[in-house]
Parts: sequence; structure tokens; C-alpha cells
Amino acid sequence: MALVITNKCVNCGICETECPNHAIYPPAEEWKFSSGTTLEGNMTLSSGEVVSANQLNRPYSFDHFYIVSEKCTECVGFHKEQKCASVCPENCCVPDQNWRESNESLMKKAKNMHPL
Repeated sequence: MALVITNKCVNCGICETECPNHAIYPPAEEWKFSSGTTLEGNMTLSSGEVVSANQLNRPYSFDHFYIVSEKCTECVGFHKEQKCASVCPENCCVPDQNWRESNESLMKKAKNMHPL
């Protein structure tokens, strides 16, 4: 499952610098799938919606840092642990119970965003 940042976040930003997928953004910041990845052109989301990798998307939160679930791989393919959760001083990076993915799916997503 992807991770989510709770509203206990103190906006320190440590988690953002640790994310290998550039899936973590500051409050109120718009985001793109292409940011920090090799994604380009159109892509199909898990919902089946087709979007441009370069389109700006609305922030998930205006109050605290947030994680884009479609970009989060729980650090599978990069680290042995979820880096955002391991560095968060407030333990705000927690599993998102509404976004479940298998390790195979997470690895496929990581390879899609960062082909070798």
C-alpha cells in the first residue's frame, strides 16, 4: 500500500528529500507525474483515467506535506525500508489503508518511473 502523511505533520520537509520517486510535495504545491521521474506522454492511472505526465495536478493538501499515491512505491526497488517513514520525526508517514498494492505492482511502478 502507498503511504499517507497524517495531519500531525509539522512541515519539516525531511520526508520530501528522501523520496526516490518525487512522490512527496509541500502543502499547496501542484505536482506532475513527470517530476523526478522519466514518465512522459500520456499514462493510464489505476482508475483507468488517461492523463498527461506533464499536466499540473491540484495539491492533495493545503495544510501539510502530502504523498501522491500513484507515484509512491513504498521505496520498493530503491531501499529496504520506507525512507519517509524512517526519517519522519513525528511518525506521520503511515500506510494508506485505502491504497493497497502488491510488491510486484510496486516494483513494476518503480521500473516504469525509473527504467534502468
